[in-house]
Amino acid sequence: MTAPLYVQIRREIEAKIRAGELLPGARLPTEKDLSTQHGVSRATAQRVLNDLAEAGLAVRRRRHGTFVADVTRQINLLNFVTPAAAAKGTPGRHEVISARIVTAADAVLSLPGASADTAVVELVRRKLDVREEPQSVERHVLLFAVAPHLLEEDLEDLVTLRYLQRTGVAIDTIRLHLDPVILGEHDAALLHSETGTPALMRRRELRAEDGTALEVVTTLVRPGTAEFFLELPVPDP
Repeated sequence: MTAPLYVQIRREIEAKIRAGELLPGARLPTEKDLSTQHGVSRATAQRVLNDLAEAGLAVRRRRHGTFVADVTRQINLLNFVTPAAAAKGTPGRHEVISARIVTAADAVLSLPGASADTAVVELVRRKLDVREEPQSVERHVLLFAVAPHLLEEDLEDLVTLRYLQRTGVAIDTIRLHLDPVILGEHDAALLHSETGTPALMRRRELRAEDGTALEVVTTLVRPGTAEFFLELPVPDP
């Protein structure tokens, strides 16, 4: 059964808030704007905004408007392994901290199965939101043999999974790990957090059909900025 129109509109706005596309403090459309955009009555538009406020996602201020409340960003973990979803990312930009070609022994991450003298590409970036606040620190290590020209790309916008697929690298499996960690001094400074704060690190490995590790990437998320979930469709009975 199709959800009522006011529910569809509310879910659309809610999804943008949860994804970080509408940041805390952002002004939401007025009742009049919603009425015009979606062809609904003012009463329906009012219900949408009231429902968002009751859910704690928005704050309504008389004679000032409706604003996004200070909520925690929610991230579907499937987005981390789905190329199409990963390409969208979240609003903001990447700041390249370092990009170099080194041996596996000197890389910032251990690439499973790689010998110490194997050439690898190393990329370290910090994700900033539209307010220039740090959201995460990403560390990539890829086999140089499968990505010899990666550092020639636009590294601020690069999605390594999409890049490898575009260049014809055959990826057989994607494995995702969630590692609880404690922030060290360096990462705490990058994330504007306190040293010793517990944090969650996502670790993804891409492997070829023969089991060779092609890439390992970790994403260290700034504590208190996101909640993670898995959402899957319910299979038919």
